[in-house]
Amino acid sequence: MLTRAKSASDDVIGVLDIGTSKTVCLIVAVPNSRAGGLWRREAACVLGFGHRPSRGLKAGVVIELDGAEQALRAAVTQAEQMAGVTIDDVFVAVTCGRLRSIAFEAETRIEGGIVSEADSDRLMAAGRKYAQRDGHTLLHLDHIAYRLDGAGGVLDPRGMTGTVLAADLHAVIVEDAPLRNLLHVIERAYLSPAGIAAAPYASGLAATTHEERRLGTTCIDFGAGATTVSMFGDGQLLSIGTVAVGGHHVTFDIARALSTPFAEAERIKTLHGTLETVAPDDREMLAYAPAGEQESSLSQTAKADLYDIIASRISDLLAQVVERIERSGVAHLAAHRIVLTGGGSQLPGLSEFAEEVLARPVRIGRPKPLAGMPAHCCSPLFSAASGLIQIALNPAAGARNSSSRGEIEGASYLKRVGQWLREGF
Repeated sequence: MLTRAKSASDDVIGVLDIGTSKTVCLIVAVPNSRAGGLWRREAACVLGFGHRPSRGLKAGVVIELDGAEQALRAAVTQAEQMAGVTIDDVFVAVTCGRLRSIAFEAETRIEGGIVSEADSDRLMAAGRKYAQRDGHTLLHLDHIAYRLDGAGGVLDPRGMTGTVLAADLHAVIVEDAPLRNLLHVIERAYLSPAGIAAAPYASGLAATTHEERRLGTTCIDFGAGATTVSMFGDGQLLSIGTVAVGGHHVTFDIARALSTPFAEAERIKTLHGTLETVAPDDREMLAYAPAGEQESSLSQTAKADLYDIIASRISDLLAQVVERIERSGVAHLAAHRIVLTGGGSQLPGLSEFAEEVLARPVRIGRPKPLAGMPAHCCSPLFSAASGLIQIALNPAAGARNSSSRGEIEGASYLKRVGQWLREGF
């Protein structure tokens, strides 16, 4: 890989995607001359890339601090050695803590009879307070629509005359405790989070185009421990959802059905797994090592039987995804087309299989390359990390910046992170 050295005129940002199966760190250099406070994505250059198998996590949730810390340190060290720089702050993509969307209404009386910036700020502050109740942290807040004295269709109410300003708001929230544990792992590696974003949002930004997000699209990220859904319309994030089923569940199904160790089942899935049409009478056989047997003792199964195992699990998973989409309340705005991404989307034949099940146009989404990015980083496997770069360069990427700036006196560590989120999203 060719990289360029960081110069005195560059800023460096780090991004972390800590998932069930992999921990990824990217170090990116960008010119520190910015227009409107934002970096240009086209000017960014990847200096370092680190990729290590995750440890101590299940469905994105930390279950063992030491293992998670070791994997994180290894990925960051690999990226720093390649880049020739060290990083202190990182942008983090998270899937832990029952990540979910909530939609609600907020309203405020207009002071002075003319809508001002202060009125909009007060409205969003009320929305933030509501979203962060009951032990939740707010990751994303945006308005879907404004209403002025009950009249809808208002795009920007500032300067307009009225008495009551209302808005339909969409928030992405996460439970505090799992997020704190993840942040603790990051702190143990002597890093500080410069910002936190929902992983489904990040992967959706990387895998879809601006035009798709404007017209309405749903991105399904097939991860190892879970599958996430991000829904976009009119250029905004409208909803996210999580199904607690991922690629590892396909592997477990294979291991159980064939009575083989998990590692052998993963090998079978990687080498022979497919959703491309297999004739029921196709008895082409494949050999594998059964559990508890000598290495010289091999068992066999038909590829058609392997197809049935995988197809059954993916059909059930897609059914759960459809349920999440229908429950979102925005399917009519965002489910016209489907984009698949994540490591599990690389299963041969998945897009055609999903298109038949979902009865919608389906394609595989891959992140667009940045200068210096290794070719394999443009795989769907790294969509979340790539999308996180977009968010780091421009926190309003793919969504409107609809929240106000404010200071929190004597804030705790997590509240200071929350302040960044309120400013960035």
